[in-house]
Amino acid sequence: MHIPVKPLAKYPFWLRPFFWNQQRRYGAVLDPGLLWGRAPKLFAAVAILYGVLDRRSSPLDPVLRSLVTVRVSQVNWCAFCVDINTMTLASRTGSTDKVQALENWAQSDLFDVSERLALEYAEAMTYSDRQVTDDLMQRLKSVFDDDTIVELTGLVAFQNLSSKFNSALDVPAQGFCKQP
Repeated sequence: MHIPVKPLAKYPFWLRPFFWNQQRRYGAVLDPGLLWGRAPKLFAAVAILYGVLDRRSSPLDPVLRSLVTVRVSQVNWCAFCVDINTMTLASRTGSTDKVQALENWAQSDLFDVSERLALEYAEAMTYSDRQVTDDLMQRLKSVFDDDTIVELTGLVAFQNLSSKFNSALDVPAQGFCKQP
């Protein structure tokens, strides 16, 4: 990593419950959390936003959310994000079939119409040489309502923030999922 993490005792006391929760949920404190924690108010804002996007009452199906986060992570070369989001995707689907096909999703029959549209949208938002076209937006609106499209847009934007942060700081995978 380009920036070292600090010992846990050096972080503000009010961040320690976040780290405790990561330790309980993942078996380790997450390196990105320790890096974001160097700017505690920024860490809190990012953690709250993530919690809102990954809530149970989201209009986006959990598998679709995971597909999008893994794909954006792949595009942005974020080893940590691919690792942890692939673990979540495999857990949510009960297999690694979609995980293994995700990099070439457009040529795979494993993805349904809503997943294909969400992945196309995520790539249009993520690749700097692409745009969200009127045609793509019309196709999205044929499957998702406006509120769901806003939520999907927020998720893709958040995952770009997260994966670009981790990639720039060279955050390594933490060994959550053994995938290429």
